Amino acid sequence: MKIDLYQPQEDSSIKISVSDTPVHAGFPSPADDFIENRLDLNRALIKNPSSTFYARVKGYSMVDDGVDEGDLLVIDKSLNPYNNCLAVCFLDGEFTLKRVKKESGCIWLVPANEKFKPIKVEKDNEFIIWGVVTYIIKRVK
Repeated sequence: MKIDLYQPQEDSSIKISVSDTPVHAGFPSPADDFIENRLDLNRALIKNPSSTFYARVKGYSMVDDGVDEGDLLVIDKSLNPYNNCLAVCFLDGEFTLKRVKKESGCIWLVPANEKFKPIKVEKDNEFIIWGVVTYIIKRVK
């Protein structure tokens, strides 16, 4: 799985209208004609701007976790990794997206596609948990 990294543009603000009423999968509400709230996606998705990055997913190792090729990840480098977190890891010169499992003093990078095998991180590996994924932005097909 290949990951291209991008840093958010902190000085831009795009405010999008947000309805206070829930979105129902039925008939539209007449209240939707009076939408006045605004949402800045940078403020909604990014808690630590100086340590947050976006990455576009390339590959299929996490499809069974709902992470598809082309999805956009929001990654926070300031968060402490935790067991079973979805994280961007740097392993032997390459970035990879996996679940991080800690068990019996070992770290495993676990894919969510049975075609890929878990990777046991060994002492001689060049390894760092680069950042924790906080959001996945998907394109609806």
